[in-house]
Amino acid sequence: MTRVESTSVAKPTAMSAWWGESNATLILGLPLIGAQLAQMAINATDALMIGWLGATELAASVLALQLFFLIWLAGLGFVQAVMPLASRAEGKGDVRNVRRASRMGLWISLIYTTFAMVVLWNGESVLLALGQDPEVSAIAADYLRIVQWSMYPSLFVAALRSFLTSIERSQIVLWATVVSAIVNALLDYVLIFGYFGFPKLGILGAGIASVVTALASCVILVAYVFWEEKSRKYEVFVRFWRADWPAFFEILRLGWPISLMLVAEVGLFAAAALMMGWIGTLELAAHGIAVQLSGIAFMIPLGFANAAVVRVGIASGRGDADGITRAGWVALIWSIVIGLLGAVLFVAIPDTLISFYLDSSNPDAADVIRLGVPLVFIAAVYMVVDGIQVVAGGVLRGLSDTRIPMVIAVIGYWIIGVPLSYVMAFTFNWGPEGIWVGLASGLFITGILLLIRFQKRDQLGLVRLG
Repeated sequence: MTRVESTSVAKPTAMSAWWGESNATLILGLPLIGAQLAQMAINATDALMIGWLGATELAASVLALQLFFLIWLAGLGFVQAVMPLASRAEGKGDVRNVRRASRMGLWISLIYTTFAMVVLWNGESVLLALGQDPEVSAIAADYLRIVQWSMYPSLFVAALRSFLTSIERSQIVLWATVVSAIVNALLDYVLIFGYFGFPKLGILGAGIASVVTALASCVILVAYVFWEEKSRKYEVFVRFWRADWPAFFEILRLGWPISLMLVAEVGLFAAAALMMGWIGTLELAAHGIAVQLSGIAFMIPLGFANAAVVRVGIASGRGDADGITRAGWVALIWSIVIGLLGAVLFVAIPDTLISFYLDSSNPDAADVIRLGVPLVFIAAVYMVVDGIQVVAGGVLRGLSDTRIPMVIAVIGYWIIGVPLSYVMAFTFNWGPEGIWVGLASGLFITGILLLIRFQKRDQLGLVRLG
């Protein structure tokens, strides 16, 4: 009788723990997803309005932003290392170590940007060395010398986001990004085209808008950290000048593999675009649209991946082995479930989704849709497997495990994904579909290997409780 009673009590308790974790993951993850979608809206607005100026200006902005984004992304990897350290300390109730990790993350964002500015200031030389058109490179350099100043506030914001996410204050991240998206759209319109008495600055106006937008987001988050009750107790900006070298180098140790992993993934898509360009211009256009659609869908698992970093880190800090299991699997399940819903949409109306990016009066539109539909079908599968690999990586990052996952990702992306894409496209003559099958296969293998590593976390000594 005693056994029956204890079992009847244990089951609801276990179930309630899983539901509680699910709710916590959604509360943390959904605002992050929204913030990332708002950031995509900022990028899309810039491209749209610069595109109205002409093809040369659009090409220049694309070149400039590709260089900017690659360098910015490498810096992002370092400041994202704040999350596992700060969330683990948060799980312990250790305010001091949350502050140490967060403050040094902010330091690193400023130091990294200072070095990055040297490269960005000489962007024209870099672009010319890469064989780009001199006229386009000159315009890109003028734009880059303005927009590069947005890296200071934008990486600082990324570090603040890592801190705020670690203490489960992600809602402000969403609202700050939404406000920034609105400010950016208004400034783009006014400064690029010279409305309401402002001078017509063209592409340079877009650069100024980006800097002001990044500063606005930074001011909002800094003010929140100063005035919001929970955030204020960590005193991140109190004696900000005081160095903490052990925390500084711990962030660098965890951060460089994250940076390399992010750059490797960007390189994967650059390689895919290069191979697609070998096939044809229309195929490249169809590929670009499929990548855009996949990029929007990718914001969902990326949000859950960041939520997993924090929830796993908090569970680890409070010494809760079962909590680590729940946090990892809940984030993964939500990513798969929502990914499957998105996949159904991709399969049901691929031509409609593609047509949003095309002018129906363009004579090439029908061919681009025809070429793009099978890519969007493959992207439906790709969406789910990409979600698995990014969330699995986030779960391991929550355990401060970054080096081996980086090696796994590089193998999956570059040793398997890129060569397989080439073989499928050109040896087996699958064309554009072959490139996407190769990409999906590389990401699938990466995800499976990362999941296996999470499953074997105890045997591998990855779990440090308390």
